[in-house]
Amino acid sequence: MMKNITSKFLTAGCLISLLAIPSCKKDFLEIGAIGTVNETTLANKEGVNRLLIGAYSLLDENGGAPGASYFKSGTNFLYSNIASDEAHAGTLGNLPNNELIEAWRHDASNVNFGFKWAEIYAGVQRANDVLRVLAQIPEGSISADEALQIKAEAVFLRAVYHFNAIKMWRNVPYLDETVSFGNNNFLVSNTEPAWPKVEADFQFAAANLTPTKPDAGRGNSWAAKAFLAKVYMFQNKFTEAKPLLADLIANGVTASGKKYALVNYSDNFNPVKQNNSESVFSVQNSVKDGSSGANGNNGDVISIPLVPGAGGSGSNQPSFSLVNSFKTDPATGLPLLDTFNDSDIKHDQGLAATDPFTPYAGTVDPRLDWTVGRRDIPLMDHGLFGRYWILYQDIGGPYGPKKNMFYLADAASTSESIGWSLATANNYNMIRFADILLWAAEVEVEIGSLTEAEKYVNMIRARAANVDDWVKTYVDNANPSKGFTTKPAANYKIGLYAGQFAAQGKEFARKAVRFERKIELAMEGHRFFDLQRWDNGTGYMADVLNAYLAHETKIPGFVYSNRLQSKFIKGKHELYPIPQKEIDLSVREGASVLKQNPGFQ
Repeated sequence: MMKNITSKFLTAGCLISLLAIPSCKKDFLEIGAIGTVNETTLANKEGVNRLLIGAYSLLDENGGAPGASYFKSGTNFLYSNIASDEAHAGTLGNLPNNELIEAWRHDASNVNFGFKWAEIYAGVQRANDVLRVLAQIPEGSISADEALQIKAEAVFLRAVYHFNAIKMWRNVPYLDETVSFGNNNFLVSNTEPAWPKVEADFQFAAANLTPTKPDAGRGNSWAAKAFLAKVYMFQNKFTEAKPLLADLIANGVTASGKKYALVNYSDNFNPVKQNNSESVFSVQNSVKDGSSGANGNNGDVISIPLVPGAGGSGSNQPSFSLVNSFKTDPATGLPLLDTFNDSDIKHDQGLAATDPFTPYAGTVDPRLDWTVGRRDIPLMDHGLFGRYWILYQDIGGPYGPKKNMFYLADAASTSESIGWSLATANNYNMIRFADILLWAAEVEVEIGSLTEAEKYVNMIRARAANVDDWVKTYVDNANPSKGFTTKPAANYKIGLYAGQFAAQGKEFARKAVRFERKIELAMEGHRFFDLQRWDNGTGYMADVLNAYLAHETKIPGFVYSNRLQSKFIKGKHELYPIPQKEIDLSVREGASVLKQNPGFQ
């Protein structure tokens, strides 16, 4: 696996002496210390490939800069799930900076932003290290084709890291391989838009990467096209995105050559079934590989319920509003686009673990129970989800995240203790085929056919309607190891749209597509950034999130309102503040080259 060897070498972004031996000879200053790693010693085929693996290894945003992994996790559970209408931090007094981000009361001094910034730009630096070292390899030491693939992968990764920064801060410096301390040009301004350069990087990668790769998790030409389409979607360049998406849908393949297709919904979150046909580009995580869990999904260690044998600390708890979003019309099985929050799905907020409880009997989308752990519904094969698996119900609510969990039966190969918690082998799907289909639906709404948009949405909904993939009840609730009955765990009902897009018009279709993304990709690190790109200065994001705040603060027994009185401010909170530390460190001729984002000056 790619990540298994990342701890066995150093990158050129951190070229240090492994073992410095004192010498009494004059010429010791001219002789490299034993074990020295530098650009010259790495300028060969093996060295540059190891550097490339090191550049991939930071896609989980863990290990390149200071700060605990869960402050900067590449899954963005903090910066997207908790900061939007999907989840609550649920960690009173433990992680106060997370709580401030949840409440939109953060400022530029919040150290979490500094950790995130440093980690992302460590990834940029590693990608640029590859390009710098590649240029130094003697002619004839590596074939032209091999060199081109290494270059294209490094450029692809550089674009991915910059894109991650743009989503967070929009106004960011773009750094290419010519920027370095040695060239004394490392103070780069963030006043010039980075979009065109990121587009150019993805265009280069798409044109030069091979369509398949020998290793899972490597960027191929199709992944580059998918990211380019995503960059266009973030800029509302629907005309440019449309042919890319059509090509991806018709012809796209995974790195290993599997034709893109929707798989069982649950397979996308099962460590033993990952890198499947739905995986467009996934961050690779592994355990039991000699790294003592370091190559696992460490970013989500606090984002696991208090399930026995799974560790976790109860952060990233799905919101009441998110759970309500999965209610469906009992007659049609369609989502309640405008009325989903009029009443809450029955929950056990305020109840003791021993109090009697009967789950909600109304109709729900089956994706609910692959996304959220809720009272008396099986959590894979760990048992019935219950009150005793929630740490701070009064501030986090009664629900737990589920997509980053693993089956108990597979724990020996998919999880590993890292002390107080577990690292898992769950990959993180940065882009899966469902994304592609739903972007295509958006494009059709904006510049194409509403009937085509409905077709794409129905493909997603038809997959969710697969009865074989519904959560089932146990044969014996007290003994999960006995397996499951054929009886669904809840009253699942999901239907397809039948001409409503064309009949009700563009505004309805736009709302339906956006709602489908909300429930299909819930708790996967996309929601905040989807709201951000849909906003376009209209105040849409503020309207959605302030309505969400108003709903959550009215729930009896939930003290969110008393703890975090707040408001999402239009024109400010759509972007995060540039870390003050970075501004302070970027001074040239008495002024910082980095300009703060609006509202945080």
